Amino acid sequence: MTIRTRIAPSPTGIAHLGTAYTAMRNYALARQNGGQFLVRIEDTDRARYVEGAVDIIFEALQWLGIDNDEGPNVAGPHAPYTQSDRLSIYQDYAQQLVKEGKAYYCFCTKARLDEVRAQQQANKKLPHYDKFCRNLKEVEIEAKLKANTPYVIRLKVPEFGTTIFHDVVRGDIKFDNLGIDDQVLLKSDGFPTYHLGVVVDDHLMEITHVIRGEEWLSSTPKHVLIYQAFGWELPVFCHLPVIRNKDHSKMSKRKNDVSILSHRDRGYLPETMLNFMALMGWSHPDKKEVFPFSDFIKHFSLERVALTAPVYDLDKLNWLNGQYIRALSNQELMARLAPFIPPDCPQDLALSILPLIKERLVTLKDFEELTDFFYRDIIVDKAVLTKKSTSDVVAEQIKQTLDLLNTIDNKNWTSENIEEKVRSLATNKEWKPSQYFMMLRVAITGKTATPPLFDTMVVLGREKVLSRIKDCSLL
Repeated sequence: MTIRTRIAPSPTGIAHLGTAYTAMRNYALARQNGGQFLVRIEDTDRARYVEGAVDIIFEALQWLGIDNDEGPNVAGPHAPYTQSDRLSIYQDYAQQLVKEGKAYYCFCTKARLDEVRAQQQANKKLPHYDKFCRNLKEVEIEAKLKANTPYVIRLKVPEFGTTIFHDVVRGDIKFDNLGIDDQVLLKSDGFPTYHLGVVVDDHLMEITHVIRGEEWLSSTPKHVLIYQAFGWELPVFCHLPVIRNKDHSKMSKRKNDVSILSHRDRGYLPETMLNFMALMGWSHPDKKEVFPFSDFIKHFSLERVALTAPVYDLDKLNWLNGQYIRALSNQELMARLAPFIPPDCPQDLALSILPLIKERLVTLKDFEELTDFFYRDIIVDKAVLTKKSTSDVVAEQIKQTLDLLNTIDNKNWTSENIEEKVRSLATNKEWKPSQYFMMLRVAITGKTATPPLFDTMVVLGREKVLSRIKDCSLL
């Protein structure tokens, strides 16, 4: 059997982390078995459709390096791969079920359905369609159709028994048919519901494994019943635990930054994101924390998916990103940093700065904050400058340091030479090192935390260092 997997995102705005998390697992299973990975766009919920969202989905997948074998962006034997282009297919299949007595026309108005639901809730019953149209006589149906009465098509769910399906991770799962509604398959506007669309498409596109989030677990018995109504073979089901926050609440677009491209724009590397999401609900067989995506593709298996909800741990993400940043050569890192280097930072200066900040970069976006004092004017807060001493002492330190540095010419303006002379001055004057060097750092950079002080002074250059220290003498 050729393994065929898919993701089927809805174009409702952002490309969600959950989409990437699910895509990775579908992609890995297909790749390690020589199968195909598809992307299908499920855009039949027109009320939530966002223009341009499809492009965002593919931009995010491309950034991560997850390529699909078939989809709207790739020619394939099962085109079209966008549901709104397949409406006639769903309509034909829905009508087929009606003809076979496995589905029925429902002519109930919204007002009637609201009334039924309100009555059920008042009686403390679970809201369900009351099957009012399920047993309409043929003559009634024909009359309503002839009169162009709006209708939906509903599935005839068995009124007794259980629906059972197997989940690779969770085992056999049973649902009492009494608790399953006569679901709508085709809406009055001719668009399918998610349930009909996903089953028809997965069957026609020969999807062998349906790997998706556990939020679809309760919908699966509905899908199984549709498969059975058509007499189609079930795919392998696997429902992944949903990504959670550290407090175990579900991540959501309203409360969290769950956008894939937002992480890119915040300076995370794609290999970091793949590694980070690989570790969600899965562990490397060699217990590695840092590993390439190729390892995930090689070792991933559905049987090793953990049921414990994976946690979005920002601290771990930041740690991982730092690991990947430091593994890059300076040349590679410069290329990655290109979108994050401000226009007012000259390229040659950025190259000089990079070795000083590489160990401190957490995200690529940190570059500007860590380096702005190299190429922009600084503002020194006198209160910070004199925080651990008196104004008189600091003034004397500034004067003597300025006198000392003036004796070092450009030829000898090296980190080693500056450090030796400045440390000797501090020792001879018995200045407290922590206070003096912090004062000097603030005077030169305007910051209390910077790359190594003496290396920074070399990159800044003699003229700029002397000028900034002199300015502090005037505070």
